[in-house]
Amino acid sequence: MKVAVCGAGSVGTAIAAELHTNGHEVLLIERDPDLVGRLRPELDVTWVTGDACEVSSLDAAGLDTADVVVAATGDDEDNLVISLLSKQEFAVPRVVARVNHPKNQWLFNPSWGVDVSVSTPHLLTALVEEAVSVGSLVRLLRFEGGAAHLVEVTLAEESPAKDVSLAELGIPREATVVAVVRGDHLVVPRGDTVLSTGDEVLVLVTGDAEDEVQQLLVGTVHPQAPQR
Repeated sequence: MKVAVCGAGSVGTAIAAELHTNGHEVLLIERDPDLVGRLRPELDVTWVTGDACEVSSLDAAGLDTADVVVAATGDDEDNLVISLLSKQEFAVPRVVARVNHPKNQWLFNPSWGVDVSVSTPHLLTALVEEAVSVGSLVRLLRFEGGAAHLVEVTLAEESPAKDVSLAELGIPREATVVAVVRGDHLVVPRGDTVLSTGDEVLVLVTGDAEDEVQQLLVGTVHPQAPQR
């Protein structure tokens, strides 16, 4: 897979290094030539010195051959411009954008070319809630501009899903149980998988089906479920 990472700050270089280690072809675009000169010897990826907010720079970098673009700069406006150009001018199949300021989260949607947005404050809050919340639905990640969410529920003793198989539970078609974490083990969900108290159930769900999923796993629908 060819991935173009825009922005060689601490976040961008960390992403590029890990992707390279995992065997992907990585293109790192950075407009500061001094920064490129310092980091090039330390990171064995393809470096391009240029402004990722400029069509000419992205064209010269060969962005039309990228499978994924990661807009990872420290500026939300730049990340939005990079996302929009990547999608509209170069038809990149997948665009992932970093959200630096939570107040700007609402802008990072398909209208700006963003397929997946990642807000560190929101993600950390969700992970804290996931670690301490039992019997409530927590949104971990959102995709497709918020149309789909990865949610987690740790089953409480009173959960209506306790001792019920996934086939019997009747998860709606708009939702999919993607994993069940039981103690230190990951259980690949199947129709005959029976849920137990303490199971962490991860579900990919659209907004329309979220209340139904919460009803099945928690038993009550709270009007203000955690929004992450």
